[in-house]
Amino acid sequence: MSTSFSSAHRLYVKSLYRRMLKNELDWVVRRDIWRGRAMMIRAEFERNRDVTEPRALAQIFEKAETRLASKLHPDPYIPPSMPGGTKWERNIPPTIAPLYDHTAAVHH
Repeated sequence: MSTSFSSAHRLYVKSLYRRMLKNELDWVVRRDIWRGRAMMIRAEFERNRDVTEPRALAQIFEKAETRLASKLHPDPYIPPSMPGGTKWERNIPPTIAPLYDHTAAVHH
């Protein structure tokens, strides 16, 4: 029996999956180690793929959210050129306006 889920449900599951992967990447920078952990997260999602009962889904989501909240990285990785990154707005282009207004200056 295949129950079709709403698009909001699908978006929530995708969001939860991506947040879990991103959090693991914050903890483990090396991709070869992270890949193994990502496969374990994927296996956990696949194990619960066929659950269609709303109460069981709610319990699974609650457990996953609490586990994610307990394992959140205190200083997550931010790409350097993204807002909040180390290079964000480091070299802002200069303004086009003149630095010295030659027309207003009185020449002697």
